[in-house]
Amino acid sequence: MYARVGGGPAIKHVVDQLYTWILTDEELSPYFERVTVESLKRHMAALLAQVLGGPAEYTGRELGESHRGLGVTDAHYTRVVDLALAALFLAHAPRDVVAAVEDTLLSVKPDILG
Repeated sequence: MYARVGGGPAIKHVVDQLYTWILTDEELSPYFERVTVESLKRHMAALLAQVLGGPAEYTGRELGESHRGLGVTDAHYTRVVDLALAALFLAHAPRDVVAAVEDTLLSVKPDILG
């Protein structure tokens, strides 16, 4: 799947688009006020690459740990998932790849919501 979406450059583009939307969303942007976004984007790109069968270079904290105490709501998580899937579609990712990412995002939802 990693190669089918275009590898690292395509994943970086998807992550850049995702965070452009997140950071301009008045409901989501407050979650990122005290975060170094460039570092977060690198972690997200590494994680997405790994999920898609690319290099296993994600070295960030466990998802539950990194989201603990943020108070992420179900609605906000769903909004981020929708934006992530839209960014993949915009980058012309195949439907099965988008579906696999959606499955992964839904499977980690309990960790994020805590």
